[in-house]
This record gives sequence, structure tokens and C-alpha cells, in this order.
Amino acid sequence: MNRYTVTTFNYLAASLLSLIFVLLKGFPHIVFTEALSTFSAEFPSVMSSGTFSPAGSAGWALVAGIPSGVLYYLGFIYLQKAVRESGVSLAGSFSKMGVLVPMILAIFLWNELPTGMQWVGIFLAMISILLANIDLSHPSGIMAGFQPVLLILFLTVGMSEFSNKVFQRYGVLDMKSLFLFFVFTTALLISGWKMFKQKKKIHVSHLLTGITVGIPNYFASFFLILALSKLKTAVVFPVYSAATIVLISLAGWLFFNEMLKFRERIAVGLIVAALILVNIRP
Repeated sequence: MNRYTVTTFNYLAASLLSLIFVLLKGFPHIVFTEALSTFSAEFPSVMSSGTFSPAGSAGWALVAGIPSGVLYYLGFIYLQKAVRESGVSLAGSFSKMGVLVPMILAIFLWNELPTGMQWVGIFLAMISILLANIDLSHPSGIMAGFQPVLLILFLTVGMSEFSNKVFQRYGVLDMKSLFLFFVFTTALLISGWKMFKQKKKIHVSHLLTGITVGIPNYFASFFLILALSKLKTAVVFPVYSAATIVLISLAGWLFFNEMLKFRERIAVGLIVAALILVNIRP
């Protein structure tokens, strides 16, 4: 299918859903000129300690949402590339492993040091990257199996996860729907521009596929936030990340007959173990 058609209608569906939730919460009553001025006034003190007020958080949703939308777009494009080049299982695994990026950045930015078990998880994740990309048995050398698209996917998805963490750290949680609206709308504008620039016919099947993908794309974030409001973080993230990888791998095997190499199966297993370990809280 046309990558940009699918991506554009994916983000159109997610953007419309987020707009519906924005309208239901009454956010249109916020005057954004005032929100941005409040954000500017509060920014110095918030960056040192604290969170934005509701008005400041609305401005923060716009300021943080635009670059986050760029990252979401890049992450989705490279996810599609990785699925085509490396298969569903490895692409899904490296995508979910992106949660390591905000954890590592948080160490340097906010001194959020991992526990002993989390360090073990980070180490296992690094080993899994090597296993997925280095083939010791390949006649052309160990780097013949290197797949740059997986590393790029890991970094882009990881940075998009980090953008969510940045917003949540400084913004009011009730403004999450507004933040997601700016995220998905930014990604929609970029993808739409790329699609129309191609000047190719828009096939109905590509359009419908994009919309079908966009609905769970939005609700993945929606239900994750809902789960975090009802359950402990140490329960939610290991289930969300590790179980998703297992389900993706099973789906790749059942529907696409994808058989992983032995080292790739070990890599997926290590990623599942790593995601559980990095999310253990004392």
C-alpha cells in the first residue's frame, strides 16, 4: 500500500478522535493567546521545579505537541519500513523497546537513577540489539545482518515516548487530550503534505486501512492513561510493553508465517525480560 496514504488517514482518524475529546472537555473556551503568554511567564519557574497551571499547560500542549508530532510521524514511517525489511516481530519488539530512551534521558536530565534490576534490564536490551543485528554465522561477516532501520525505529519511537514524559512531567494531566490533538494534527499535516506531493491516486483500501490503524493508535494512549490512573505503574508498563511484543510476534507467525531465526527469537525474549525489569519499582 502507499505508505503516505495509510499514514495520513491514520493521523486524520487519530486527530479527529482527539478533537472530539477536546470538545467534550470544553477546552475550546481557552484563549490560546492568553495560554501562550501564561506559558511564557511560568516557563522559567516550572523548568526549575513545579508544573504549569491549567492555562500554562494549554500553551505547553501546543509548544510540546508540535515537535512530538514530528517524532510520531517519523516513528510510524520507520515502523512501516521496519515491518517490510525486518518483519512484524522484530519491528514490534524494537518499537516497544523505545521506552528505554526516556529512562536513559531521565537519568541525565532529572537524576532518576535506575534500580539494580533496571540496570540489568537495560543491559539485556543492549544485548538484544546486538543479537538482532549481528550474525556470527553469515559468510559475509558478522555485520552482514545489521539492520539500521531497527535502530532508527528504536530511537524515533523512544524520543516520541520521551516527549510524552516531558509533557506529563510539567503539564496538567487533564490537558493530555489537547496535547494529543496537537501531536496528531502536526503528524497529519506532514504526512498529508507528503501524500499530495506524490500526486498519486488515493485508493479506498489504503484510505480505510489508515483509518482502521488510526483508531487504535489514539486509544492506545487513551487506555494507557486510564490504566495508569487505576493501577500501579509497575503493573501497567510491563504488561503493556512485554505482552504487546508477545502478541505481535504471535500475530506475525499466525497471519504472515514469519519464522524468526534462533538469535532473533532470543532477542525478542530478552526484550520482553528487559521491559519487565526496567519497569520494576522498589
